[in-house]
Amino acid sequence: MNQQLKTVLLTILTLSCFVIALVELSGVSKTALFNKYQIGSASEHNHGHEEEPDDIAQRQRQIKDMPKTTIEFAETKFHFGTVREGEKVKHSFHFKNTGSNPLLISNAIASCGCTIPSYPKEPIAPGEEGDILVEFNTKSRVGHQEKNVIVYSNAQQEAMSIGFEADVKELE
Repeated sequence: MNQQLKTVLLTILTLSCFVIALVELSGVSKTALFNKYQIGSASEHNHGHEEEPDDIAQRQRQIKDMPKTTIEFAETKFHFGTVREGEKVKHSFHFKNTGSNPLLISNAIASCGCTIPSYPKEPIAPGEEGDILVEFNTKSRVGHQEKNVIVYSNAQQEAMSIGFEADVKELE
């Protein structure tokens, strides 16, 4: 190989190692990868809120055959205000099935391992309401934080984003 190609490959390898180290040190690693891509085992990440990937896959297949409906959230953004590092804060995003067909949420994926969404697993009848509970662990998250959860369903808009902000202050 010529010297220029060796240099490029070595640079890519070095940057890859740096990114892996950064992800591990940031505390985002395993839980975030599982939440986002279902990499790893659910039992490693089970905090009482998560479920087996087979259940998620089954609901994803199920919604492909379901008629579309509409979903309306009371709010899609929430601000926790100032919270202390180490606290776990929760917020419920209230929604309503405003369509004429049952609503099935197949998955809710957080943008970060520090955030755990919980959602109804059973279909929501037309006109009925439900909640998506989002729990944010502020440990090692000092500063202004903005996190999102993507909600997948058989709604006209198949993927919807809900999210929150928080200003996390260090313990004194």
